Amino acid sequence: MSATVETIRHSLSHILAEAVLKLYPGTMLGIGPAIENGFYYDFQLPQPIQNDDLAAIEKEMRRIVAGGHEFVRRELSKDEARKLFADQPFKVELIEALEDGTISTYEQDGFVDLCRGPHVASTREIRPDAFKLRTVAGAYWRGDEKRPMLTRIYGLGFSLKAELEAYLKMVVEAEKRDHRKIGKELDLFSTHEEAGAGLAYWHPKGGRFRVELENWWREEHYRNGYEILFTPHIGKSWLWETSGHLGFYKGNMYSPMKIDEDDYFVKPMNCPFHIMIYKNSTRSYRDLPLRWAELGTVYRYERSGVLHGLMRVRGFTQDDAHIICTPEQIEDEVEEVLRFSLHMWRTLGFKDIKAYLATKPKEGAVGEDSRWDTAIASLRRGIEKEGLAYEVDEGGGAFYGPKIDLKVKDAIGREWQMTTIQFDWNEPERFGMEYIDSDGQRKQPYMVHRALLGSLERFFGVFIEHYAGAFPVWLCPEQAVVIPVGEAFADYAKKVAAELKAVGIRARASLSDERMNAKIRDAQNQKIPYMLVVGQKELDDGAVSIRYRDGRQENGVALADFKAKVLEKIAARAIDA
Repeated sequence: MSATVETIRHSLSHILAEAVLKLYPGTMLGIGPAIENGFYYDFQLPQPIQNDDLAAIEKEMRRIVAGGHEFVRRELSKDEARKLFADQPFKVELIEALEDGTISTYEQDGFVDLCRGPHVASTREIRPDAFKLRTVAGAYWRGDEKRPMLTRIYGLGFSLKAELEAYLKMVVEAEKRDHRKIGKELDLFSTHEEAGAGLAYWHPKGGRFRVELENWWREEHYRNGYEILFTPHIGKSWLWETSGHLGFYKGNMYSPMKIDEDDYFVKPMNCPFHIMIYKNSTRSYRDLPLRWAELGTVYRYERSGVLHGLMRVRGFTQDDAHIICTPEQIEDEVEEVLRFSLHMWRTLGFKDIKAYLATKPKEGAVGEDSRWDTAIASLRRGIEKEGLAYEVDEGGGAFYGPKIDLKVKDAIGREWQMTTIQFDWNEPERFGMEYIDSDGQRKQPYMVHRALLGSLERFFGVFIEHYAGAFPVWLCPEQAVVIPVGEAFADYAKKVAAELKAVGIRARASLSDERMNAKIRDAQNQKIPYMLVVGQKELDDGAVSIRYRDGRQENGVALADFKAKVLEKIAARAIDA
């Protein structure tokens, strides 16, 4: 049987460790797992290394692979393991943390490592042209900033050379699409370490995008039976104690502030505030379902080492919603929220969407089995009714309920986890949420958390990379720029821009002293969909000549026809220009 790609990657991490030990005697070994698309290994090296040193390590790895060495598993006691790795302090620390009993090692070509496995049977199963070392980075031992800083070497590993080559091409394309690079080029957003890490600043053009997105978001939510809430940014410690966040989430919350002798926390979640609104009055089964949504800005502490542009931040706006309903309503509500989520993603131009269904964890789950069974069945039927491809993550649900994650693929094939539809038995019980049922009895409602885009910041980062900054017309901060062929036509350019703005098209006249070609080039670099060139003929005919950002040209188009065309594109929320 051929080896799985994960097994190949895990085996490559051991081969990397062997190669490093041979080239750098005295190296202390950390850990080396398989990861998505490859592997890494952490080392404490006797001397610093840089990316330029990777070629020699890679060459040694290929020599080892060519040797056709078998991977041999052995089992030993904890005492035997301590003796075997006595000169490797990080390995000894790992051994001490293991439960007493049998410990396994794997050996290839005389190199022995502590490992559960599995591995390939022999290095013959690894293609020497299907892996590549990628970069050197720093990593704290066990992820603890108080522990030693180790050198982490990352590698890529695949079953076939063609897979590696395809991935490397994707990496090159991803670098071109990096939202941080494009965000700076298009003047969309910035972050400022000196003013606070992990906090996004939306510039005027990014702000225009966000306003258009939010307006559409609100419009769609009202159309689909939601009401929109606004809740505070801070709450007393009582709120977070009751919700359980101070018990299981405090490490991700910011420190409290003292107000009137009480501790207040900035919110990491919106849900407790929505529950307080629910409890503000007695609810009947006739009031349900309630669909409440909020664009609520929350703050969560993330380690500085994981912050990444807009993708991983400390302050962000969740497009949050909570659906509160009776058990009898839950299946219809799940189907509706899935349908709504897919409609939103498809309108935004994401067509390849996959669902992941996470079920009840083996330990620590709250709520009756019957509730879990009903919820999981509802989620599964909703997925199947929409015809979505899906995978089941057995035991992967949170302790307070099962969930669906929707992952979307972008233009270069990367998968992003975005929408979450999460059942919650925990908070309704903690806050004593009730409704009066048709039989007059007080009962606990079902509650579903739903984040559709996830957060506006992370969504914007993904959206920038998906479109490489060339957004659909309806979301473009600038939709048209009018460029006169010379100063004599500046007044006509201003008149055209004014007429476009009067009907709601975001347009401006480019009236600087730059040459026309320079203005066109600048507009193309800014990914503006329509460059309208105007001269004597256009002035005489009441027309414009269009240069599209993809290079197409169209001359002598009546201004009225152009306006109608763009307004139609905007109304249809068309993806193309």
